[in-house]
Amino acid sequence: MSPSRSSTWLAPMILCVLVASTANGEPHLSASYYDTTCPSAQHIVQSVMASKVAADQSIAPAVLRLFFHDCFINGCDGSVLLDKTPSIDSEKDAVPNDSLRGFDVIDEIKSQLEHACPASVSCADILALASRDAVALLGGPTWNVQLGRKDSRGADKDAAENDLPSPHANLTDLISRFAEHGLDAKDMVVLSGAHTVGTARCLHYKDRVFGGEAGADIDPAFAELRRETCQAGGDDAMAPFDEQTPMRFDNAYYKDLVARRGLLTSDQELYGCGGPLDHLVEKYSKDGEAFAKDFAKAMVKMGNIPPPPRMPVEVRLKCSMVNTY
Repeated sequence: MSPSRSSTWLAPMILCVLVASTANGEPHLSASYYDTTCPSAQHIVQSVMASKVAADQSIAPAVLRLFFHDCFINGCDGSVLLDKTPSIDSEKDAVPNDSLRGFDVIDEIKSQLEHACPASVSCADILALASRDAVALLGGPTWNVQLGRKDSRGADKDAAENDLPSPHANLTDLISRFAEHGLDAKDMVVLSGAHTVGTARCLHYKDRVFGGEAGADIDPAFAELRRETCQAGGDDAMAPFDEQTPMRFDNAYYKDLVARRGLLTSDQELYGCGGPLDHLVEKYSKDGEAFAKDFAKAMVKMGNIPPPPRMPVEVRLKCSMVNTY
């Protein structure tokens, strides 16, 4: 549905949604939020995701990454989906987001939902549901997604430039970045397990594989393999986080960390210092079910990160742009 749709019954309803949401920036989430207003919502999301992932498995980690990058900037509010306008500096244009993809998948889901349940399901909730389905479609766990988020009417490119966890970050910085969002060190280790699927660019791991302090704790054969990838393709050369099962959501990420084969500096920082985090990584490397269970819990917790109080929000009719009135 286009934001310019002029149905007279729809406009007052949208305005009420905006006013009510703006009055309280922190949503009250519930797994049954759409049971009455859009009972087909979850089925529609699952159907589109299943079709897209069947055609291209790499869509699954791409959508999962979108959700992470959304929630870490002003909460889970769909702001990462907004295009640039004269009044909006798009988070898509921030350097850490320049390789994000999957926007077209979210747009297709939104289009089908607008046809089935006009002005009902937020883009932020679509991201949360699609991320859950992305994990499940690659063999990972599923969970009850808490719903009822609203979409922001703005974006924060500066925060996206500066506040996302860096692939070059050390452990202290990583813990601090997660703590800013109410996520503890265990949440950080569990959520980092999303890197059991997908790929990264040489630009983000060359500091680790070409030596120096960042590359000190690395398996030599793994470092040589990844150096060859970089040398063959330059900064944009892609490598899988996990060589053995790159599109299977399993516990291989933690096995790689124990073997000193973490791809990014920020990956390997989770293991090697001794203490509780090492024990946790070792536990997940041996017990995939424990990882899956804790990952589901951590995704719910991350999905509960609210937007700032009093931030203007709405249910967008198109995920890439705010509504017009």
